[in-house]
Amino acid sequence: MRIFILLFFLTFVCVHLNAQNTLPPDSTLPNPFTDSLKVNNDTTGVVIIEQDSLNKDSANVALSGELKSKIHYLSVDSMEFDLVEDKVYMYHNASIEYEDLKLKADYIEIDFDKRLLYAKGAPDSAGVIVGQPEFEQGQEKFKSEGLTYNFNNKRGRITEVRTQQGEGYIIGEKVIKSESDNFYVRNGKYTTCDKPHPDFYIEANKLKMVKKGNRIVTGPAYMVIADVPTPLAIPFGFFPANKGRQSGLIFPAYGESNDLGFFLKDGGWYFGFSDYVDLALTGDIYSQGSWALHGTSNYANLYHYRGSLNVNYSTTKISEKELPDYSLSRDFFVRWNHSQDAKAHPGTIFSASVNAGTGKYYYNNISSGTDYLTNTFQSSISYSKRWLGKPYNLSIAARHDQNNITHIYNITLPEIGFGIDRLTPFKRKVVVGGEKWYEKIGLSLTTNARNSISSPDSLLFKPESIDRFQNGIFNSVPLSTSFQVFKYFTISPSINFSSKWYFKTFEQRYDADSEKVFLDTISGFKAANEYSISASLNTRIYGMANFKKGKIAAIRHVVTPSVSLSYRPDYAESKYGYYKNVQINETGSTQQYSIFGGAVPGGIDHDSAIYNGISYNTIYGGPASGKYGFLSFGLDNNLEMKTRQQTDTAVNFKKIKILESLSINTGYNLAVKTFNWSPVAVAARTTILEKFNITANANFDPYAINDSTGDRINRYEKNVTGKLLRFTNARAAIGFNLNSTSLFDKSESENSKTKTTTTSTSGYYKIPWNLTFNYSYDYSKKVASTKTQTLYCYGDLSLTENWKINFSTGWDFEAKDVSYTSLGIVRDLHCWEMHFSWVPFGAQENYFFSINVKSSILKDLKVDKKKDRYDR
Repeated sequence: MRIFILLFFLTFVCVHLNAQNTLPPDSTLPNPFTDSLKVNNDTTGVVIIEQDSLNKDSANVALSGELKSKIHYLSVDSMEFDLVEDKVYMYHNASIEYEDLKLKADYIEIDFDKRLLYAKGAPDSAGVIVGQPEFEQGQEKFKSEGLTYNFNNKRGRITEVRTQQGEGYIIGEKVIKSESDNFYVRNGKYTTCDKPHPDFYIEANKLKMVKKGNRIVTGPAYMVIADVPTPLAIPFGFFPANKGRQSGLIFPAYGESNDLGFFLKDGGWYFGFSDYVDLALTGDIYSQGSWALHGTSNYANLYHYRGSLNVNYSTTKISEKELPDYSLSRDFFVRWNHSQDAKAHPGTIFSASVNAGTGKYYYNNISSGTDYLTNTFQSSISYSKRWLGKPYNLSIAARHDQNNITHIYNITLPEIGFGIDRLTPFKRKVVVGGEKWYEKIGLSLTTNARNSISSPDSLLFKPESIDRFQNGIFNSVPLSTSFQVFKYFTISPSINFSSKWYFKTFEQRYDADSEKVFLDTISGFKAANEYSISASLNTRIYGMANFKKGKIAAIRHVVTPSVSLSYRPDYAESKYGYYKNVQINETGSTQQYSIFGGAVPGGIDHDSAIYNGISYNTIYGGPASGKYGFLSFGLDNNLEMKTRQQTDTAVNFKKIKILESLSINTGYNLAVKTFNWSPVAVAARTTILEKFNITANANFDPYAINDSTGDRINRYEKNVTGKLLRFTNARAAIGFNLNSTSLFDKSESENSKTKTTTTSTSGYYKIPWNLTFNYSYDYSKKVASTKTQTLYCYGDLSLTENWKINFSTGWDFEAKDVSYTSLGIVRDLHCWEMHFSWVPFGAQENYFFSINVKSSILKDLKVDKKKDRYDR
């Protein structure tokens, strides 16, 4: 009977407690009729009990109260159940899960009667409070010293809370959580510093975190830096707390320029349209009339494409019209970069790299040293398609380049290319025996259509520029093969057929009254057909020297001689119709000209604009005049060494490049009567110690020159001065890079490849640094000699993990002056950063100093100080 009663009581307790997990065999269930229950588990350290729909009237045994969902609670150390008060006490690493609520703390108390839970940390053996409550509900997560929460209305009271909201952190002395999941904070602090004790914060007596809209609103607030209140105060604060892009105001910087007046700079609006595209519209305005507009957009479509667009326009006004130093400049610049994922459309690629604008934009607007020193800009927008499994390909492009010194713009719009890959029409479908020489004959097709203009920037955007565009179509069909002769020689003959199609040609005529040559444009289709024949013969000669002893194991010398012959007929002959003669003076003298391009010496065109010898040309030019039969010679050398390194276990070999290339090239024209020999070109390059890159080239002319004019004369230099060749020009350059990693020992260098650290094994900080040098020397000589010699150096140095210095400078040995020089200092201040840049002299002389918060949320919390060339 006693056993039956005991089993009944045990079943009764299990049913009302609804235990989900079975207790271990050595655990003892508490007596349900006592006032309080205590469960200890020393075996597993874990007790998991569920409470579901507990009824207070159930024999005064079960914990009372009905909740909407199950409560899962767990404690590593122990639990105490007070059945009279309907409470549970959990100790050490306790946790609770209720619906979307999760709570961890060292101590948790649940009151089922009042539907409340209370959590706090507990002191460890050293008296330090550990296991402070970590609360999570939905997207809300925070830590606090103490927490009280009501299961029914989902309200809570929190003390000393710290929670992250977007990029910022909220710290509050007392916090009330409403049923709508809004938080009301007393004595709150907002910061973007992730330290437990932040370096800075915005303190407000009242602060509210609004879940709907993800924003933080404060009453009157002031800035505190290093626990020192500052006079920087605001009547209210509004901070976006959600992650991702958010539209909003971009606050301008303000200041004064001596040349431009008071200003508001870089102010505007940011549009965070979506995760795929954004837009920032900003502007500058100056009290003396200058202004600027800037538009920047970034866009991306994952696995498809990404890019950025930057458009700038500025009007720079200095002084007044009545004064001699007055100037007004209108400038613009556009940058667009677009790239496509290679897997998005196999066989089809669209890309863009646009850098175009007025030549003085980066001069009139303070910019980076790279942009300021760049004299040329190029742009390209291209689309290409290759048919998979087919030999066809198509490309469409628009190109541009500009020279900011000459102010000449070259624009191609559009350029269309179509090609057929190399075909072997004589190759047998079923190969029997070896491959025949004629089976290697292959041909291909290249077609290019282009519409281009080359013009000064002052004339480029005028309506008459449309008539200055040149266009045409170029077709090329090369026929080539290659085969071996005498086992070691390779011969490669080829024939190239080309045809240039134009829709206008030019005709020159002499006007006796004005004694001028006029240029007329003749509309109509005209094809310029031509062909050329060439063949080359080359081989390789190897020389090897092996050494059985010593560090040098072998030296190898490779010589590559080559001979080629090219032939082209004289297309100036009358039978082709590509060249004509025109009278050039009253005496009847004539001059030959090409209907596809040439010059009009002292002549004028049909618009009566003086040419003064400037050439006019069709886009691809015309066939060349004069018979051409050129025999060229080339000799290339390569020298390498293999070293032997003896270790305890093996012999290791290492290859070292002594001379990567030493080439000599010249040629002889068989089809002309004078100046048959071309200059001898010598070029060399090598790398020393895997760090120093050395290049050198020189040219020597076999013909002498006129000592007074410097022009070549048809006499060999040997017959005039006794020297075989006459030196004309040379260039030598050396560049090398040194860094802290390259100077460490091998083991540390290898470790640096896998570990990102600046601390040595001994615990001392190793200072990372990089240093790059480029030196060049150019020399040329005709009657008089000229030379240029420059040295350019740039590098960076990290004095500590938080201090970094970078610099760039150079020296012009001929001008005996320093070239463009800049110095920069960066200081990492944890949640702040400091920048200082300085150009001490030159046209772009300026300095810029800034201390700002890193976070984009408070990016306008900064102090700037600058002085540029407008502030002198």
